[in-house]
Amino acid sequence: MKTILIADDNAQIIEVLKQYAVKEGYQVFTACDGSETLEEFYKRTYDAVLLDVMMPAPDGFEVCRKIRETSMVPIIMITARGEDYDRIMGLDIGADDYVVKPFSPSEVMARLRAILRRVQNPETDSPDLVSVGSLRIDLGTFRVCIHDREAELTKKEVEILWLLASNPGLVFTRVQILDSVWGMDYFGDSRTIDTHIKRLRAKTEKYPHPDWNIATVRGVGYKFEVTHE
Repeated sequence: MKTILIADDNAQIIEVLKQYAVKEGYQVFTACDGSETLEEFYKRTYDAVLLDVMMPAPDGFEVCRKIRETSMVPIIMITARGEDYDRIMGLDIGADDYVVKPFSPSEVMARLRAILRRVQNPETDSPDLVSVGSLRIDLGTFRVCIHDREAELTKKEVEILWLLASNPGLVFTRVQILDSVWGMDYFGDSRTIDTHIKRLRAKTEKYPHPDWNIATVRGVGYKFEVTHE
């Protein structure tokens, strides 16, 4: 049985999500503020966390940061804040998905199923290693090194880079990247890939790597390009 943590300061939302999650066969624990969420999280091992952003003391963004210091457990942010800045911030600090209120509980469960399927996929779970020129990626530990210097990337950025670098020269559309990294049931805008690629490029460019780059194929998508053998 999968165990999930639902954290929200709205008791009604907690109850609705809990009912749906129990029907899906999950064991559910709940928390109503940031401090209680962290306390509950460290008590046991969870398979996923549904995390409200606007919780008091501390808020969901800070809770997500704290969790990411020690765990790569899947996190779905749930919030009334739907601006692009908030979505990007949530994803950039390590959230796996972002749901805006008001939402359909069935949609939340679909997103949860998609994330758990991806985590259970042996190709994603195994400590896959990719080595291309100066680039080294360990998907098992989510570490990326460029010329033996570790680059600080988010989980999603590592997964995108791993997908592209594992298939040098192959062009991926935005939808293909979403399906591979977020899962087939992702309901978001495929343009989120552009934001992630932009941030991924900015972070990796801190470590000069003339032997490879992430190339844009106009009107199609992106590919990993080896520029020097």
